[in-house]
Amino acid sequence: MGVLKTLVPNMSSPAVPIPVRSFNADQLPVHVFAGQEDVALYMTLAVREALSEAIARHGSAAAILATGNSQIRFLRHLVELGGVDWSKVTLFHMDEYLGVPAEHPACFRRYMKERVESLLRPRVFHYLGGDALLPFDECARYTSLLKAQPIDLCCMGVGENGHIAFNDPPVARFDDPHWVKPVKLDDDCKMQQVREAHFPSLEAVPPYALTLTIPALLSARRVLCLAPEKRKAVPVRNLVEGPVATSCPASILRTAPHATLLLDTDSASLLQR
Repeated sequence: MGVLKTLVPNMSSPAVPIPVRSFNADQLPVHVFAGQEDVALYMTLAVREALSEAIARHGSAAAILATGNSQIRFLRHLVELGGVDWSKVTLFHMDEYLGVPAEHPACFRRYMKERVESLLRPRVFHYLGGDALLPFDECARYTSLLKAQPIDLCCMGVGENGHIAFNDPPVARFDDPHWVKPVKLDDDCKMQQVREAHFPSLEAVPPYALTLTIPALLSARRVLCLAPEKRKAVPVRNLVEGPVATSCPASILRTAPHATLLLDTDSASLLQR
């Protein structure tokens, strides 16, 4: 399987999906799969292998997970496939709306509790409190938790404006001195939340959020970025073929050899390669 042996070695069942093409964008390996199901399953197998290897080496593992509609298939496979001793895994998530209570339908803590924690029962899931009364103190608290152990894996997506976590182009910094910070969401980001039916209108989307910064995300020993669907074709083109710049924050992945980008043919449809 060539490069696949490096990404997902020694996997047994189910069979590892084979990409229809693979290439490097600067230092970033890119794999393109036939459809969403293949890319989600591949992501799942890679995550299972990475966490199991970390547990075998160190007795425990820590990972950062992303929310969003593009992650739902992958997370469902992660629950169904098994093969990880979740009692030895510490989990984090990468962002949260500021001022949104935990029971709100769009709350990322609720998303993770329903789709991950309640089903996998990890050792601990550390949640970023968007409704904390002192947001800067909450950022400091979460930073301390993140830095308490090495992060073995970061699983991320790419927003329609090229963001990773809530590092939108106006607020993204590749050299950010912070690991967690409050940010103002730009309108493109907020409109994505409306189109994904998390909020009824642009005005209903919270204007601010808390987010892990780009240095925090890339501090993980390994980064897997899952970006399927036709609506991601423009940001994927900017990520892969545009300049490495905060106009497309995800483009920083091209400088990260420990990262891998996983696409389907729809999200890769605008690439010239």
